Amino acid sequence: MGLAPSGKRRQVAANPEETDTAAMTDEKTIRRVAINTGGGDAPGLNAVIRAIVLASIHRGWEVFGIENGYGGLLSDEPGGLIRLDREDVRGITHRGGTILGTTNRGNPFEWPVEGPDAAPRARDRADEVVAAFHEHDLDALIAIGGDGSLHIANELHQEGLPVVGVPKTIDNDLSATSLTFGFLTAVETATDAIGKLHSTAESHQRVMVVEVMGRNAGWIALFSGLAGTADVILIPEIPYDIDKVCAKIREREARGRHFSIVCVAEGATQIDGEVVMKTVPHGTGEQTRIGGIGEVVAREIADRTGKETRSLTLGHLQRGGTPVSYDRVISLRFGTAAVRCVERRDFGKMVALDPPDIRPVPLSQSLENIKTVPVDGDAVLTARALGVSFGD
Repeated sequence: MGLAPSGKRRQVAANPEETDTAAMTDEKTIRRVAINTGGGDAPGLNAVIRAIVLASIHRGWEVFGIENGYGGLLSDEPGGLIRLDREDVRGITHRGGTILGTTNRGNPFEWPVEGPDAAPRARDRADEVVAAFHEHDLDALIAIGGDGSLHIANELHQEGLPVVGVPKTIDNDLSATSLTFGFLTAVETATDAIGKLHSTAESHQRVMVVEVMGRNAGWIALFSGLAGTADVILIPEIPYDIDKVCAKIREREARGRHFSIVCVAEGATQIDGEVVMKTVPHGTGEQTRIGGIGEVVAREIADRTGKETRSLTLGHLQRGGTPVSYDRVISLRFGTAAVRCVERRDFGKMVALDPPDIRPVPLSQSLENIKTVPVDGDAVLTARALGVSFGD
């Protein structure tokens, strides 16, 4: 039982009496489809959910949302399984976040539990998730997530669950799809921030360092840096030399340009350096996460050039807000393509953008490698031709 987006609680029967007996005996008949959202949120999640619900109802199926990742299938966890109808997804295409809730700590193969000494422990609860899926008489699971969530979905598929994946990550680092939804909205947010920083940087004759997300891929930094006319773009794929970064700033000074904008991906590293990590509050304790490179770069620029330098970390701003139109459209296309996979019982697949079409690819294949920025690709060459420094 769970709380529906409309505020109504709906009891979900494990074996509803109203189900047609003939349909129960026909293994090829899809009747009940579940959706979950896992990992970090991204603009476009609700659009995918709406597309799945409407396309499924059009086929005469029932649709259920699993709240809070896989937690909604575990009886001792918050949330539940909620039935979704047309009213529940009305007007959500433009909304950020996810009406189902999400978590990046919901791996059923390593479920976080408290040990006897109150220290965190991991417990394998995948069998419980699989059992609950079958107890609720579900026929398919559409899992919406990034590489971590889709790794879990693939493992559950190996355990026998009929799974179709939908790629979601603002990092755009899934190799099997040309684009992931949420990426272009994150780029738009970062571009807007960089644009606003130009005026204050010029007014105060400062260097402004903007740190953006992306983990080990530089797509957000490269695209937003280009669109926002940054002078320096630092990405994980091209280790930087801080002296060359400072040389670019001094070159601008010599030309009478007394301010500079540096866009740095959170996973960027100096030559022979390591990814910068930071400690953040986590529950009652602390957790180490990637991030903090912006402050490091700003401090080193100030020390070497004497320029007043400020840093700004955009962080979760890039995950929030209304999806741009392209992300809305691609999300709706991904959702309906996932339903077509379910209809064909084409499980163990992820729907991917292969322009101009959406096509299914094996989940295992889609997770083999992360997609990084080609260092000799057109986008990098464009930036270099415009005078952008990559610190190399």
